[in-house]
Formats: sequence, structure tokens, C-alpha cells
Amino acid sequence: MPIARRFALGALAASILLAAQTAHAEVTDNAIRIGYLADMSGPYRDPIGPNGLEAVKMAIEDVGGSVAGAGIELFSADDRNSPDVGSSVVREWIDQRNVDMVTGLVASSVTLAAVRLLEEENRLGLVNGAVSSGVTNESCSPNHIHWVYDTWAMSNGTAKAITQEGHQNWYLLSADYAFGHALEADVERVVTDNGGTVVGKARHPFPSSDFSSFLLQAQASGADVIALNNAGADTINAITTAGEFGITQAGQVLAGMVLFSTDVRSIGLEAAQGLQFTKAWYYDLNDETRAWAERFRERTGSMPTMVHAGLYSSTLHYLQAVDAVGTDEAQAVRRQMADTPINDVFATGGYIREDGRMVHDMYLVEVKTPEEAQNEDDLFRVVRTIPAEEAFRPLSESKCHLVDNN
Repeated sequence: MPIARRFALGALAASILLAAQTAHAEVTDNAIRIGYLADMSGPYRDPIGPNGLEAVKMAIEDVGGSVAGAGIELFSADDRNSPDVGSSVVREWIDQRNVDMVTGLVASSVTLAAVRLLEEENRLGLVNGAVSSGVTNESCSPNHIHWVYDTWAMSNGTAKAITQEGHQNWYLLSADYAFGHALEADVERVVTDNGGTVVGKARHPFPSSDFSSFLLQAQASGADVIALNNAGADTINAITTAGEFGITQAGQVLAGMVLFSTDVRSIGLEAAQGLQFTKAWYYDLNDETRAWAERFRERTGSMPTMVHAGLYSSTLHYLQAVDAVGTDEAQAVRRQMADTPINDVFATGGYIREDGRMVHDMYLVEVKTPEEAQNEDDLFRVVRTIPAEEAFRPLSESKCHLVDNN
């Protein structure tokens, strides 16, 4: 519906309304409504969670709290990593609160359930936390955009580099749900494409606190590399257990496929040093990223992760698009977002493809030794920048029905 009609009563003063999943806040018809759906209390709390909500607020503040004469209302909910809970929240937001856009979207299983509803109701989803490459491959839609990373990009950067260093035999330990399955498949593809071999696999429950039996199996396999196809608290627990078993000291390489700066802090540089993995963004990349990260830390008490930066970037790009086209109608806004390059604190020269993938540079990084670190925030060194065109699945291999070659 055109903003000119929706806001016929005049411009609304800026309003940011925060509402929990069970709250019953009044909403008006004169606003852009955003829902932030994320894991606020489980394994993805620290790298995304409540601080991700602060990143969204920063974007709203940076457009002045309103766009095209409309105020902005922001709702938040804990999806508890449950597709049923996530779907219920999104349905309520659409039916009762007329939400225009949903962001966050962390667990891949929750995301896939949520984006189906968004497509049915022609609302927009900005996927920032979910990693499964299927989100914009076989499960693509004209109603969601995948912003930060995906399993294709994360495995292509890390597994390719490690295999080409001569570590040919791999054991894959994966979280037993959509994200872990997708990452397992993508890692296996990269390893075999680069002349390596997968000698064993196991899947662990999500979430999991006890990795002893899984890592003993991986250790006994004799693999050169043990790939951890999980994230958040699961990755922290697995790396900690591997350290207790002396796995890396015995010569096996531990490869974390999805690691956050919060994970490395929890593990500590002593245990994490030397780990190589792929990142979409790092707060110490340049002066601009450092300045934004300091703003973030002032309000949250911690430095931002790559998903926090992605949440800010995608929300800002969305609101600027709404302002430019003068409507909140999902397809008009998506076209404007796709027509406008992304040049901000998160990406330079980023762009949105027809499959909904936001394409940008990625970075292969290595955890510094305690001796190398200048301060508590000095965690990584960039091994190499992976150019945008190399970082993500080429459209020629896409299974997305929106892509012309399909």
C-alpha cells in the first residue's frame, strides 16, 4: 500500500516500540513495522541475540527514527530455536500487528519456516543469522534476502584453504538440523573438489553440551582435519573438549566452519590460537568498522560480531529503500534494494542478486597467539580477502527458481 495513502493523517513523530512475543502493545496504521526474531536465550544468544536488537535500533536511529514521513515500530521475540515458535510469532506479527519486515532469522530451521509465511503474505524477510545456503538456493523466494554469510561461502573459504595446504583426510562433525546438514554437504563438496577425502561423519544433537564420544570417534578416525559444522555454544563446547583430549596437540587440525569473535573470547586465545576460518566481517578491518564498533560497544558493553554488523547494514538498506520509493510494499522495496549497491560499514560494493543472495567480500582469518594480541579485542589477522565473485555460489550452479538459467 503506498505510503501516501497509509499516512494520509500526516507524518507521525518517530516512534520505536519494543514488544516481547507475549506483549499486547497497541500499534497504529501509520508506521513501518519491523520484527526482530532471534535466539535470545539459547546457544546463539551471545553472537546474535539481544545485542542484535541493538544493531537494528542503531540503524533506525541513523535514519532519524522515521522514513517517508512514517514512524518506525520495532518488535522483538525469542524464537527458542523452534520452527513452531518462530512461525507462530511471525503469524501473529502479520495478522495482529501488520509487520512489514522481519529480520534476525537465526536458526536455519526457524528461518525456512518463517520465510514461507512471509512469501504467502508478501512481507519481506532479511536473513542475517541463518547460515544454510539453501535459504537462497532451493528455498529462495522473492520475499527474502540473505545478507551475512552462508554455508557455501563459509566452507569454500575455510575447507578449500586447509585442503590445499595438504590436509587431505577429513572427519565431519555436524549439528543435526538443517544448518548442520547444509554445512556438512558444502564442506564435503569443497574437500572432494580439492582432492581430499571424507573418512568419517557424525551428527550431534542440537544443542549439545557433551562432545566426548563424538570427538573420540573423530580422533580415532585418524583424519588430518576434524571439521566442526556447528556454531555458537556447540562450537565452543566442541573446541573446549578437543583441547581437553589433546586433539590438536597430537597433530590433528580442528576446523571451525562458523566461528564468531564471541566464541574466540569464550575459548581464549591460548586454546583457539591458529584456528583458521571464514568471516563475513570483522570490527578491526578499517577505521570505519572500528568507529562503528566503538559506538556499538558503548551501548552494549561488547564488540559486535559479523551478524550484528549485518543486522545494522540490512536494516539501514531496507529503510533507505522505503524512503526512496515512498512505499512499504515488499516487492517495490526489494527492487529498490537490489538496484542500490551496498556501501556501508558492513560491505563495499555489495549487491543483491536475483536469488536473494547479498554478495560481498569474505575474509579468511587466523586466530592470533596470546603474544601477538595487542589488547583483548585484537583476536584475528586476515590471511586473505576472498573477492565477492569467488565467495558465494555462482548463479550458474543455482537451483533457485528465480534465476534465469533454471
